[in-house]
Amino acid sequence: MTEVKFGLWAGLAVGCLAGAVIALQIGIMRVFAVGSWSHFGSLVVSLAMLGFGVASVLIVLAAEWIDRHWRPLTIWLLLAFGPLAVGANLLAQVLPFNAIFLISDPAQKWRLAENFLLYLLPFLVAALFLGIVFRQGCNQFNRLYFADLIGSGAAGLAVLGAMYVLPPERLLAVPLALWLLALVLWQRGFGGWLKPLASAAFALVTMAAYFAAPSLLNVPDIAVSQYKGVAYARNFPDAKQLYRDVSPFGDLQVYASSYMHFAPGLSDNAAFNVPEIPIGTFVGMYIDGDGPEGIMRALPPEDAKYYNYLPAYYPYVLKRDPKVFVVQFGGGLSTVTALNAGAASVTIAENNPAVLRAFHDPSLAEVTGNILANPKISVVPYDGRLFLAQTADRYDVIDFTLADSVGLSNPGGFAISERYAYTAEAIATYMKALAPGGVLSVTIWNKEEPPKSVLKFYATVAAAARLVGADPAKSFFVSESYLSTTTVLFKDGGLTTDDVAALSKQTTDLSFDEVYSPGFAFYPAAADGILTQYRASVFGDGTTPAGDSATADSTTSDMPIDGAASDVPSTTLARLFWQDLIHGQAENVAGRYVFDNSPLTNDRPYFAAYVRPQDLALTLDRLDILQDDWGYLLLWATLAIAGIAAIALILLPLLLGGQALREQITTAPAAILYFGCLGLGYITVEVGLISDFSRALTNPTISAAIVISGMLVFSGVGSLVSERLPGTARRSLPLLLLAIATVLAVAAAGISPILDAIGTWSYTLRALLCLGLTAPAAFLMGFPMATALNWLARNGQDRLFVWAWGINGCTSVVGAAAVPLIAVTTGLSSVLLLAASAYLLSIPAFLAMSRRR
Repeated sequence: MTEVKFGLWAGLAVGCLAGAVIALQIGIMRVFAVGSWSHFGSLVVSLAMLGFGVASVLIVLAAEWIDRHWRPLTIWLLLAFGPLAVGANLLAQVLPFNAIFLISDPAQKWRLAENFLLYLLPFLVAALFLGIVFRQGCNQFNRLYFADLIGSGAAGLAVLGAMYVLPPERLLAVPLALWLLALVLWQRGFGGWLKPLASAAFALVTMAAYFAAPSLLNVPDIAVSQYKGVAYARNFPDAKQLYRDVSPFGDLQVYASSYMHFAPGLSDNAAFNVPEIPIGTFVGMYIDGDGPEGIMRALPPEDAKYYNYLPAYYPYVLKRDPKVFVVQFGGGLSTVTALNAGAASVTIAENNPAVLRAFHDPSLAEVTGNILANPKISVVPYDGRLFLAQTADRYDVIDFTLADSVGLSNPGGFAISERYAYTAEAIATYMKALAPGGVLSVTIWNKEEPPKSVLKFYATVAAAARLVGADPAKSFFVSESYLSTTTVLFKDGGLTTDDVAALSKQTTDLSFDEVYSPGFAFYPAAADGILTQYRASVFGDGTTPAGDSATADSTTSDMPIDGAASDVPSTTLARLFWQDLIHGQAENVAGRYVFDNSPLTNDRPYFAAYVRPQDLALTLDRLDILQDDWGYLLLWATLAIAGIAAIALILLPLLLGGQALREQITTAPAAILYFGCLGLGYITVEVGLISDFSRALTNPTISAAIVISGMLVFSGVGSLVSERLPGTARRSLPLLLLAIATVLAVAAAGISPILDAIGTWSYTLRALLCLGLTAPAAFLMGFPMATALNWLARNGQDRLFVWAWGINGCTSVVGAAAVPLIAVTTGLSSVLLLAASAYLLSIPAFLAMSRRR
């Protein structure tokens, strides 16, 4: 192979195309988020990294032919990226898959595979281009890799800025613009201006097709599932879009229709005691199509009794003229309820600036009654959890009502996302911010049968009470409405007899079920029947349905359980669960229930992984009844597929690469281990920090952009500096790998207090500090890959060079699927420790790989 010397134009082209790849990943995530229920981040990252793995195999197997034709081949590959990105996205809207029916409808599996292959194509041609350039300029790899990483990192920040001006259906304009620059710069590197100008014209035509093709071909810009909230709103005959705002915080839209009725948890008794609400009272707010978050017009005084029938009214049964804090403003219903209940003042927190902009916008002032201008209201423009952890103010009522319009487990969405606002530490923070005798009221959706997230939530609030030194037995009142909502009230200092009587009366007036209160009479002996029943309904043969009487078991038929004759099993289970939480019965209900119900913590902030590990094998023939845990189960399937694909792609060059390759690869196991550890370690840190930084940044999109950009830029600088090491690599690289492992171990222990401390800073300062926190580890992590590949190139192992690059990509595919599983099962702190272990393991692997042949 003849070495090629690439100049500035080539380096800039590499940076622009690498940036286009990152921008395309983020753009596809936004398309998935708006069209379906999840950004499918693991899927998109896997697509990109799998493209690099496949490309390395093709380059290794066709090395001689590529060496002869690399110049025209790179141009054709570069030309193909833009049309493939546009065509793949357009066809994906024609062939959309519906995540809800992925299990029940076999055709959806094929649709998912079609989408996977369509979106893989542009990543594959980009990876082939980059791989060929890296191979031809392998002795310049440090500089080319620097251009690749810097371009990728800068593009991450560029696409983040573009989200403020481009809607999701136009966001692919960013990778296309970067592709245009890459095409022109690459052609210019070969001299002359005619071909660069012709390439620019071709790219502009492709971009015009991206904008015009949907309307010309009558194809939706983004095929939004008909089961998303915004799809229902658009189908109302008189639907009207009142407002739209696009930003990294989501695509926020507000619709009005006379058909909209938003009454979260409203008692059925309201129909008999409250006049019919006027038509047009509600409008719906949707973020990335999810919702609605109900925005309520101001009601006339004669209709104000409506608020008394909402679960959000519970704390005002006990408190008069309270000082109120609303943890998440949302659509404002909790705030309106507090004002109508006579609150002396209401402080609201809202971490989404797009929501606050919407409520300040003149076009919505008439709808909202300009509620934020109310003199009783003050606004905290960031996460309520972070504010309460820092403030010295104390409140009579802290309200956290139905902050998640689609439910905690996000059924059908497959998203495993961090819920820091619901962790034991967060709820303990709310409890500490109460004034003496103050009341914390948390209402969540209770739509699951069998119950899952509700039981996790119960366990979490009980754990939070113990964290603040309260007696759970005396402090809680719990009520629920079957398949509607659950409300948990916590009173500082404990509930009095009069408090319990007033709350019990309110529960009776609403026809809700009382689940727990101090002194609530209940007989835990019913546990055996209920727990056996639920296990049989999920993993049995269906002969003992959970819908049967709670007293079906002969051991419980004569037990005088309050309301047992009419209670559904989930209510009885909830009561049993609270008895276990409060009193610690000998037969542990929590441990024996069919689903895991361990409390959420800052280290494991997930309403997910309900299926216990020992039961995973039992889920294969009944996935249709486990929708709330599909995200967790599908990650296991993704990990298995990624593992098989990675092994195949790593071994194929060894099997088919011929004698020339096998002669170079004299230490194949060591090379696989070394570059595999680097790929696994890097992606583990990246995905782990995205989850960690969401704690302070409160938005996964911005967290991802900050982490990805920061890591790539600082790693790029490390790659450039590493150019000085090849001559001393065998001595210096093990020390660098040890330093990386040490930094990651320190970060695992120390990053959480830092993120908690900066929670009340301005958003810009928080983002900049998080960017800076990536620097130490990312800078050092830029050395091992570039140094080792440069070392291989200098030692004449050019085929091993490309194969090793592919190993790194393949193990990154595995890591992208494995990291969320590790986080939900063992905690986020273990993610960084795993990465540290991977870098430690790469030390003996490098020493073995670098032995003289």
